Amino acid sequence: MEQSVQLDNGQISIEIAAMGAEMQSITGADGRSWLWHGDEKYWTGRAPVLFPIVGKTPNDMIGIGGKDYAMASHGFARRRSFELVEADADHCIFKLEACDETLASYPFQFRLQIEYRLIGAGVAVTGTVTNLGANGMPFQFGYHPAFVWPLPGAEGKVHEIRLSGDAAPALQRLRNGLLTTQRQPSPFRAGRLRLEPGLFAEDAMIFSEGAGESLVYGVAGGQCIEFSWTGLPNLALWTKRGAPFLCIEPWHGTAAKIGGSNDIMHRPYALMLKPGVERVFGYKALFKH
Repeated sequence: MEQSVQLDNGQISIEIAAMGAEMQSITGADGRSWLWHGDEKYWTGRAPVLFPIVGKTPNDMIGIGGKDYAMASHGFARRRSFELVEADADHCIFKLEACDETLASYPFQFRLQIEYRLIGAGVAVTGTVTNLGANGMPFQFGYHPAFVWPLPGAEGKVHEIRLSGDAAPALQRLRNGLLTTQRQPSPFRAGRLRLEPGLFAEDAMIFSEGAGESLVYGVAGGQCIEFSWTGLPNLALWTKRGAPFLCIEPWHGTAAKIGGSNDIMHRPYALMLKPGVERVFGYKALFKH
């Protein structure tokens, strides 16, 4: 059985599995669940960490230094067991480093560290990517948490996303998992988007730029999640047809463009990390009734 960690500060508790360093549950003091439970009928993920790519690549192959490597959608971190390196009542740190299996598809010496910390009735997640090798390391990074929709206690009520600053970012779509180059008018009006299943009939909603760094997901004047992120310029919203969850996904990078190269550095918003340098990405989610 894979190792997991339970954190509890009296206001909220979370469980994190070593596999993927992925949260498995978020439970309030009243026993209500805020995180999607991974029903295989719809989607077994709950809150995967995306590394070293975000999204799909053509034919599940990634180009690095003129050579092609097998790379499944969203990278391999979510399918690898992390090592628990630190834990107490309200925080823990998991670590993943390069090994023979990762080097076969991504030829770089890296460290990926994921920290979870409880903050009142919320959680802060921090990911740190470090280049342990002697050469520049290209990569993308993202988060993919799935929260229940409707929120606990808000069944039958209209849910919405409210972006800070009345933002109205342009919309992009995926086709067969790859990013279309066409930008569509924003579905947000004065920073607000009423959530309806039909919004996701064409897969995820991708906002490559302009979504800001915070939003509120929930019911006007009622239950909500205050969600903010740092170091992640792209945002996606996603669910599956008929599924009772909403993924709020801050990314640094997106899927490859339709008709584009499979080279990792040609992927939108790819990063190049110098030897010995680290890059930090985080999000916070506060749960309110």
